[in-house]
Amino acid sequence: MLPDIDKLLELQGADHEIRKLRDEVAALPKRVATIEQKLAGTKAHLEKVRAAAKGDEANRKKFEANIKDLQGKISKYRDQSLDVKTNEQYKAILHEIQYAEQEIRLNEDRILEVMINVEAREKESKAAEAELKAETAEIEKEKEEARKVTAEDQKKLSEWNAKRDALRQGISEDVLRQYERVAKFRGTGLAEVRDHKCMGCQVMLRPQTYNEARSGATVMFCESCQRIYYYIPANEAQPEQEVVTVTGRKRARPKADAPQAWFYRPDYPEEGEVLLVYINNGGNSTRRIYEMHTGREFGGVLQREGNYRQAFPEDLTDAALRLNGHWEEQEIDEWGSEIPSDVLELLHKDLLAIRREHRASHKDQAAAPAGQPAVR
Repeated sequence: MLPDIDKLLELQGADHEIRKLRDEVAALPKRVATIEQKLAGTKAHLEKVRAAAKGDEANRKKFEANIKDLQGKISKYRDQSLDVKTNEQYKAILHEIQYAEQEIRLNEDRILEVMINVEAREKESKAAEAELKAETAEIEKEKEEARKVTAEDQKKLSEWNAKRDALRQGISEDVLRQYERVAKFRGTGLAEVRDHKCMGCQVMLRPQTYNEARSGATVMFCESCQRIYYYIPANEAQPEQEVVTVTGRKRARPKADAPQAWFYRPDYPEEGEVLLVYINNGGNSTRRIYEMHTGREFGGVLQREGNYRQAFPEDLTDAALRLNGHWEEQEIDEWGSEIPSDVLELLHKDLLAIRREHRASHKDQAAAPAGQPAVR
């Protein structure tokens, strides 16, 4: 392998780590902001409860003042009743007293309702205060953790940037310029050649081009995706006789009605080679997309109505290959922006098994007698 290519592989690894660290640094403030938003909601609820309690207290005082005023009127009416001359005047004063007494009872009922509300408000206020205290402690803990992680990530980022700068110094300017230009638009600037194709865009190579890329005598670019070629002999497909396992078992087939489905697409628009995972849940389905070789997620989670075959028919082209794989949705969420290396390796191995089966099938068809179908 040429020295420039060898250093570019290291540079691509450094770029991957730098991108990963930057994503993590960018994600931490968002996490804190989410918690602060929840905290703001708890504070608003507490203020609302406190405002309602103040309103209850104001109403109680108002009703008590009404009762005091009405009691004063009753006392006045009774004093006046001593000086009346006729029955009509006495009845009128008695009617006013009865009305005032009725209003007193009504205000007393209102005070009772307010007292019941006050008791409920006190319980609600204490619960909200306890929740606010717990959430405040949690957010402070999260912020402290975020500061520690960010400081650590920034330190690692500085180290990787320094390593990246050192690697760039040892690569010829033309090759480095090509790598960085393509990486900017396609995420990666290198592509492995394997099984007579560019693994970056899945375009089949002419035999001469493939052999020249394998020889590693000169720096070569893919005519389709412009990535720089590199070749790793250990990744070349093994001879056909190694396809069958010792037990003779064929590759397991994923269940057609499984609620989770993984697919490989070699020709996804603008991204090229990708992994897609669909999850059916409660009449809806979600889709996540990952870059095939790095496992990096892009585009976020998309949700649509219906199962994934109904919701995402444009994805399931003839080029899509169904893979074996099932992980809990919570675990997938915990992956963050990148598929773990062990999971990615399992998916790659299953894709390799599919390709081997296809080659074996084509070989059987070619070997079948003319006019007779190949045995399956």
